[in-house]
Amino acid sequence: MEERQTTQAHGPSCRPYLTLEALAERAATCKRCILSNNRTQVVFGEGASDADVMFIGEGPGEVEDQTGRPFVGPAGKKLDEILESVKIARASVYITNMVKCQPPGNRAPTKVEMEACWDWLAAQIALVRPKMIVALGNTPAQRLLGVTEGITQLRGRLHRWTGGIEIFPMFHPSYLLRHQSKEKGSPKYLTWLDIQAVAERISYLRSRMPQS
Repeated sequence: MEERQTTQAHGPSCRPYLTLEALAERAATCKRCILSNNRTQVVFGEGASDADVMFIGEGPGEVEDQTGRPFVGPAGKKLDEILESVKIARASVYITNMVKCQPPGNRAPTKVEMEACWDWLAAQIALVRPKMIVALGNTPAQRLLGVTEGITQLRGRLHRWTGGIEIFPMFHPSYLLRHQSKEKGSPKYLTWLDIQAVAERISYLRSRMPQS
């Protein structure tokens, strides 16, 4: 797996004292940006509180806005397939988005909206303390790494980030729904390579942990 040093964009600097549950309760009434005006509910995040891997997407869609759970619509089902292909249990990872409220028309969140929501995401990262963040799509990859390159250039490479966390960009599952080809070099084919690389990297990082 190719590694790359990247100038990180404002990563979490300390671990907050709140639990994820308490943080979610606070976020549920957030009014920091205009996305709160039309939401059904905040879609905070879900998964293991001590996950080795955190998956970060762009923002909730319609199904997520109705259920309050991230990645449970069509893109979420595709993400489940991706995880299952390398025997990663969804419950063993943590899943969230750059913003916690649905952008109108499922558009990408704006810079202003992401900045308004950043404290919630930074606190999630600081509490979970993942070894790796998988950035799904252009929006989280560019924001976290502080770069302008697109996901086609960023995917498949390991980037060093704040606090020893590694960031690995991949195509967003919704992109795969629009590109169904499985031919060599296609987004689906490259995602298959990428998720294998993620599984192998996590296995390696776990092997280096001190035995209790």
